[in-house]
Amino acid sequence: MKLYLLPASVSRGSVLGYPDYGLLTATEMLNSAGNISKSVDIPLIADIDTGYGNPINVVRTVNDVIDQGIACAILEDQEWPKRCGHLDGKRVISIEEHVEKIRAVRSVSWESGLVIVARTDTRAELGLTDAIQRGNAYYEAGADVIFIEAPQTEEELGEIPSALPDIPLLANMIVGGKAPCLSAQDLEKLGFKLGVFALSGLFAATKGIEDCFRFLKENGTTSGFEKRSLLADYKEIISIKKYQELEGKFSIRKPHTE
Repeated sequence: MKLYLLPASVSRGSVLGYPDYGLLTATEMLNSAGNISKSVDIPLIADIDTGYGNPINVVRTVNDVIDQGIACAILEDQEWPKRCGHLDGKRVISIEEHVEKIRAVRSVSWESGLVIVARTDTRAELGLTDAIQRGNAYYEAGADVIFIEAPQTEEELGEIPSALPDIPLLANMIVGGKAPCLSAQDLEKLGFKLGVFALSGLFAATKGIEDCFRFLKENGTTSGFEKRSLLADYKEIISIKKYQELEGKFSIRKPHTE
């Protein structure tokens, strides 16, 4: 079982402060995902929503994703503007239209090794049977992994691997969402290959920031805030030592170190 976070999913809230209502543009998504891709040395998944248009637009989006060094892209079958898979009011395009998008993506991504996750949101509108049918069709069209969003119960979660036994499957776990939130171990037992905990980091960071500033307002200082991350910890996260060494190697003046 592989576990991932989705940077492009959280960028709507963390960068723009907007809900997931199709308000993020392709450029904004690519900037966020590209910045993360350049800062880490692990495979990165980008949520490219609907691909931002018809098959030709999707090809452009995927080529840009490949240029950013991203390992995997999720392409969903909602109508545009799309919305979070755990919100009400979703509508999906036809199975035939999304198959054409996947075929178009596959035509330009073979050599790059980009992994394509085909997502369907049809469970909410047309039911699980239709979602499974779409999963089969999308896999046959060239998707590497199938992602059926927001099954309603643990029983439905279990039905998906049973109905698609030879297809790599992804499950999206959001605490408080429409799908039951299972552990990675439980998902693996059911037959899922990938587990995505897309908003967990954003939720934790939001709560931490809120608590920090509430503490500051009440006490006039952040000294003593027990949940804080120390400056030394932050420096390690952003690899400041590497840049200090680089500065020392090429600068005329000696860099100031703390």
